[in-house]
Amino acid sequence: MPAQQIFDSPADAPQRAGVGFKPQHFHAAMEAPGGVAWFEVHAENYMGAGGAPHRMLAALRERFPLSIHGVGLSIGAEKGLDPDHLARLKSVVEQYGPSLFSEHLAWSSHDVGYLNDLLPLPYSTETLQRVCAHIDLVQQTVGRQMLLENPSSYLRFEHSTLRETDFLKEVAQRTGCGLLLDVNNVFVSATNLQMSAEAYIDAFPLEAVGEIHLGGHATDADDDGAPLLIDAHDREVADPVWALYQYVIDRIGPKPTLIEWDNDVPDWPILAAEAERANEVLIAAETSEAGRGRAA
Repeated sequence: MPAQQIFDSPADAPQRAGVGFKPQHFHAAMEAPGGVAWFEVHAENYMGAGGAPHRMLAALRERFPLSIHGVGLSIGAEKGLDPDHLARLKSVVEQYGPSLFSEHLAWSSHDVGYLNDLLPLPYSTETLQRVCAHIDLVQQTVGRQMLLENPSSYLRFEHSTLRETDFLKEVAQRTGCGLLLDVNNVFVSATNLQMSAEAYIDAFPLEAVGEIHLGGHATDADDDGAPLLIDAHDREVADPVWALYQYVIDRIGPKPTLIEWDNDVPDWPILAAEAERANEVLIAAETSEAGRGRAA
């Protein structure tokens, strides 16, 4: 059954830029947040009981909206969701009341173990049914809507019978979940699979987008010398990704936008400057929308 939409206003999900929270940025973020309007944390980092991580996050939550982003649910796994992990996730969401809650379209568990990676899925009817059943369970357990993130791709499955965009549209329609559009993942996938990033955006169910991610990617080459991009989250957002982001915002208007920088994390001013660049795009889109409204 589709989940009820639970955030309806900009106050719940600011149409501005946020960043991933890192403990080394705590004091700088509290004292001089600049244009950073909200913070994302990975749920699994806060599944312990108490301690310094929770003290910092509680203080941050008093001043800023939060987004909780899961990386360990393994939504696409054949074995089913881990009930203990799901219970811990529910506890974190209830404790911090995030404005946004999301997970990945991927799998990372097999038999009794977890793999330290987000692995791809074939887009088939069987996978669709399994992913939808798992999302239904998550939303019913947590009691709120989940956003599902599109992956970065490095290969195509021969067994896929659906396009990724059609798969995501069907998941959103069947479960009532929202979508997290990772623009860098789109650019990475388009380059690696030799397709048009703009055509992917045109086919994407943009009406379901509740959040956007931007991040940096590393550049490599495959065995044939063709470009191979890696979703690395270890540097600034590349100019072509900024251009694709502008293309998205021109289509759908302002959306909460996260700057992801998880490896080789820079000093706070550099991260905050990336958020300011996203805000420039969002504010310009707001101004344009207001102008069209006055003209109408």
